[in-house]
Amino acid sequence: MSSSPTTGVLQTHNTYQLRQSRTVARTRFYVHRVRESLLSRVAMFFCSILLTLLLIVGIVLFVVWLSLRPHRPRIYLSSFSFPSITPSSTISFNVTARNPNAKIAISYGDFSAAVFYSDRLLASSAAVFSAFYQPPKNTTDILGQIGIADRQDVGVAGISGYVTAGRVELRLELNSMIRFRLSTWDTHQHRLHVSCEMAVGPEGNLLPEFQGKRCSVYFG
Repeated sequence: MSSSPTTGVLQTHNTYQLRQSRTVARTRFYVHRVRESLLSRVAMFFCSILLTLLLIVGIVLFVVWLSLRPHRPRIYLSSFSFPSITPSSTISFNVTARNPNAKIAISYGDFSAAVFYSDRLLASSAAVFSAFYQPPKNTTDILGQIGIADRQDVGVAGISGYVTAGRVELRLELNSMIRFRLSTWDTHQHRLHVSCEMAVGPEGNLLPEFQGKRCSVYFG
């Protein structure tokens, strides 16, 4: 039994519609893929720009931080002497405080001082040098005098014997409160501790090898 002409036309029409729908679906698929690829490339482009900007900002902030990071002062022992070790004698000393910062000033509070012999207190003063302001790249002399304490545990006579023999090792300690200042901005207070190890000779004067020696500086 042969098919009618109407049936053949319907089959041809259905085949054409199927091919057309497949073509449209394939076209939509490629358009979607191209659109996704473009969006992905645009997103990657903006991400790379953002990461580059963040890197540049980070480098700039790091350089600024390095240039403005406050450095602790440098303290050097210039002189130290006492004519005789007796309960009534006086110790005299001179240290220089150097501000190494190029743009940051330092404000110091009052200085207290103490001298130790074999970790035992020999002399002390609660206010040996007044507060002062130190501009950037400035050097300031800190001079002080301390009366020797009459303490049995130190043994003043014993120290005198060592000095007469030619050498006695001592330690000068200074304490103060400091602030770092940049224009109108300043930091919170830091407790400054300075420790100067030294030795004096027969006449009670600082030995040459300790003149200009850099003292240890730390915050506590």
